[in-house]
Amino acid sequence: MRRLSFLLLAAVVGTFQAHSQTPPPPAGTIPMTANLEHPLMPIGTAAPDFALKGTDDKTHTLSEFSKGKVLVVMFESVHCPVSENYEGRMRALYDTYHGKGVEFVAINPNNPKAVRLDELGYTDLTDSPEDMKIRVRDRQIPWPYVSDGETQSTAQKFGAVATPHIFIFDSDRKLRYEGRIDDNQNEALVKVHDAHDAIEALLSGGAVAVPHRPAFGCSTKWLSKSGDVEREMTRIHAEPVELTPASTADLTALRANSGDKVTVVHFWSTAGQNADKDFADLQTTWRMYRGRSYNFVTVDTDAPANTAKATDFLHAQYASSKNLQLAPADLKAVQSAFGSTWQPNEEFTAVIAPGGKLVYAHKGPVDILEVRHAILGSFTDNPHYPGQAEYWASRTK
Repeated sequence: MRRLSFLLLAAVVGTFQAHSQTPPPPAGTIPMTANLEHPLMPIGTAAPDFALKGTDDKTHTLSEFSKGKVLVVMFESVHCPVSENYEGRMRALYDTYHGKGVEFVAINPNNPKAVRLDELGYTDLTDSPEDMKIRVRDRQIPWPYVSDGETQSTAQKFGAVATPHIFIFDSDRKLRYEGRIDDNQNEALVKVHDAHDAIEALLSGGAVAVPHRPAFGCSTKWLSKSGDVEREMTRIHAEPVELTPASTADLTALRANSGDKVTVVHFWSTAGQNADKDFADLQTTWRMYRGRSYNFVTVDTDAPANTAKATDFLHAQYASSKNLQLAPADLKAVQSAFGSTWQPNEEFTAVIAPGGKLVYAHKGPVDILEVRHAILGSFTDNPHYPGQAEYWASRTK
């Protein structure tokens, strides 16, 4: 029995050593290894059955994709910048091979309850089924996109370690390739087109030369990580909340935005009709993006007699952003600096790029996705996620 245990251990170690000999993922990405709790599907395994609801509100099953010569299963997510950067390349694969007998389906493995707010710094949306529908609509994604987040049972069968993570099956629906799509996030630097080469090999009746390449991207957000989300919210609720008087000079300096941060300024009052929801959405956005070059300032336009009420409101929102209070008498001068006018009890939201360019200005209730798109489109590229600036600049209107 002891010898058998030793042999099993040696086999496992040998497997991981074999994987470690594969060339590492490109610099700036997150290398992913097989999860012992959710082991990676071995090459040669039959495609597991599934029945998952898609963004089209239809239930999609494995049998739906039985006619194609090849089946490509793509694990992707809405929130992950690496997955976002590969959407265009996945579309190129689809456009090239869908008419040649290759079936495509995408699965979002993530449970949105297991994704912290500080992990949403490169997205406008979460991984919820509702937000998946918005991404499909905005990016005109043609393949079925299904959610496995509720139970994650399908992702466990595959052992999907990251988004993106691609699995390619032959005509008998046996796994012949799994791993990365290609070897570099920067499309201009790609040298090895792994997914393309695997599909070509299978269509020609040949064998896939390299059946495994480690996937890289954002780790699968298993529901077991939901405790991290709860701990994050506990920290957020413990952050200090302050309301500070501000002058017209303070607000004029905000409008100039001479620093290197994308800045959002939101004017509000406790008399606003939609203040609660809009303020909460903007605070969530602050928590999403504050790990980047981002600054969020709220400006209360209540009369001094309502200062206590405004402070209570901020505490109820756990508003740890920078919160200023502007005297109503100074509002007109500040409006001149922002190039717009609004009532003291009316909302006004501005997104200002570094250097002072006003990229978004809106009076009235907030469309939070419009605000986030303006913010994301104003960030410069992070070298860890090349292509983000182009991705948001090319967003379908």
